[in-house]
Amino acid sequence: MRPLRRIAVLVLLALALLAPAGAALAHEERPVTFPDGSGSVPTLRTGEPDLLVCKTDRADFERRVSGFPAELKERNLRLFAACQKDGFRHLQEAVDQVDKPGMTIAMLPGLYREEPSLPPPTGACAQLPARWSDWGYQILSFEQQVQCPHNQNLVAILGKKDLQIEGTGAGPLDVIVDAEYRKLNAIRADRADGVYFVNLTAQRTTFNSLYVLETDGFVIDRVLTRWNDEYGFLTFASDHGLYTDCESYGNGDGGLYPGSASDINSGRGHDVPRYSIEIRRCKSHDNALGYSGTAGDSVWAHDNEFYDNMVGATMDSLWPDHPGLPQNHALFENNKIYDNNRDYYRYTRDGTCSRPPAERGYEQGVVCPQVGVPPGTGVIVAGGNYNVFRDNHLWNNRAAAFQLFGVPAFIRGEGDLAKQADTSNDNRFEGNVLGVSPTGEHRPNGMDVWWDGQGAGNCWQSDVATTSPAALPRCGARAPELSGGSSRVLAEPVKVAKLFLCSDFNAAQARLPAGCDWFGASGFGRVETQLALGGSLVLGLVAVLFWVRAQRSARRRRGGPAENGVPAAAREPGERRLRLIAAGSIVGLAGLALDVAGAAMDRPYLTGVALLLMAGWWLCLGAALRPGAFAWFTIVLGALAAADAYDRVIGLIPLVPLGPGWVRGLLTGVWVLWAVVRLAPRRTRTPEKAADEAEVPA
Repeated sequence: MRPLRRIAVLVLLALALLAPAGAALAHEERPVTFPDGSGSVPTLRTGEPDLLVCKTDRADFERRVSGFPAELKERNLRLFAACQKDGFRHLQEAVDQVDKPGMTIAMLPGLYREEPSLPPPTGACAQLPARWSDWGYQILSFEQQVQCPHNQNLVAILGKKDLQIEGTGAGPLDVIVDAEYRKLNAIRADRADGVYFVNLTAQRTTFNSLYVLETDGFVIDRVLTRWNDEYGFLTFASDHGLYTDCESYGNGDGGLYPGSASDINSGRGHDVPRYSIEIRRCKSHDNALGYSGTAGDSVWAHDNEFYDNMVGATMDSLWPDHPGLPQNHALFENNKIYDNNRDYYRYTRDGTCSRPPAERGYEQGVVCPQVGVPPGTGVIVAGGNYNVFRDNHLWNNRAAAFQLFGVPAFIRGEGDLAKQADTSNDNRFEGNVLGVSPTGEHRPNGMDVWWDGQGAGNCWQSDVATTSPAALPRCGARAPELSGGSSRVLAEPVKVAKLFLCSDFNAAQARLPAGCDWFGASGFGRVETQLALGGSLVLGLVAVLFWVRAQRSARRRRGGPAENGVPAAAREPGERRLRLIAAGSIVGLAGLALDVAGAAMDRPYLTGVALLLMAGWWLCLGAALRPGAFAWFTIVLGALAAADAYDRVIGLIPLVPLGPGWVRGLLTGVWVLWAVVRLAPRRTRTPEKAADEAEVPA
């Protein structure tokens, strides 16, 4: 087994070295460290605010509060009067006056454009010595953020402790912080332990609406984010966090992004004492991704709705320089994940996303995807471990409810060969309701599960119906129990090829890989179909040539009692070989055609039947050609094809680091070359040539 595992790791290394460079572009951040975990989730303070922020137009203010309930209206009018005397006109002005922990800033209904923060940097701030990211912004240190808070941020909350910022309106849309696509972030809370945001909206940035970084203790409560190039909410390298009753839409990456959450459960298996981040009762819709979690470790997401995105939720180990990789220990339960069938790549194709952000039409529903993903998917785990998905409702996701695939460690910058297959292990999918809405309406997903086959300890509930592969390990009653498990270093070869091709998406260059169904390829345009068709044409030609050659040989034998020196008694074995080769060829050609159909329709059962038919062809051909090394090699290849069919349809073969598809594929290449040599015409000596040679003296 060890030689096979070494081969698998070398193949993995080769694929990683060939990985498209565009796949390394995503959120880039300064080097960060996780909090020490000594903080706690802050609680909402309900007393009178310490600082007030409002605008001066009384008529506009009265119009905004006119429909409020009487008590709320009266409070706002009272606060407005006080704010005109002692308040601030911009949120940043109030933040700058925070001089001790535990202060509260109240923002009264209005539109906050934060005009003093908008001018471009000058002087030393225009000459900061910092690296530029591939996305066109500088990677600034915390000290540089303090020095130049508005190079990237409309509102910068830097180093403030236990600060609460609350909107006093009836809902989040009564208080709007608007970056107008002129800043990277609308609100940035950096090393701001205990920060609490409640009842406001942040919108229209070239990156994130609300950004929380290196913070121990934060709450995002009834906050709306929308219309951003990348993320609605981005929390990074933080602990003791809570998203509650929030909403996000119109974002080019994730509506909710708890990236690099504090990695407190690494190495614990399924024993999880607490989670770093809790996300509850939020709605994320009309984004590229409803939820995105590179290194989204120890996140508990429950009772949320992810709908009308391209993908409902993803967690991954794809991007380098994110602490906490590989991703691990997310718990998704009691969420509704449905109708994630948007395809925003059309705006990449037609050039809309090449315009400046303010001209793209985000407010009219345009979304410019920053990531390459398969639209129509409920949940994707791209290189994660010990994630649990239970008691969720997933319906009407046209591609698949769940997708799971491995990510070699080279993709995240890890060079250690021993780590290359360290992802997509021990994930559990149990108790989920698939293809049925909470009202009982039957709305199936395109497929319940798509898995590339890589990893160990993964399992699914017993009632999944349509899956690829058709055979899946089943979850036991308690983690980590499972049945029918496998431990594969490499995924299925065709799926590896597909994932490699599809990863070549590049938003900045508007590059949509041809042949990938994520970006619109279908039927014979899909790389899986093209690979199956190419292989079937080659093998079909070989099958026909062996059949034709057997027929010619049989005709020579039928010519007479001793035609070409072949006695009549010796012709019968030749007839049996012809019948065996003919029957096998017919079966094999049918299998090759079915293999193309199975690839085009992504139906693993068809592929399994195709492999059985191809196995029958190789076994018949090998039996007909005996004796000889080539004949036995052909029989072995037939047995491997049968094993591959079993592995795909009946049950995963345990204790092997490579699926039989890899061994069969590699040996098929050798077999084709050998068959070409075997089929090549040989020079024959005529009687005249033999007589001439006999007259030549020795």
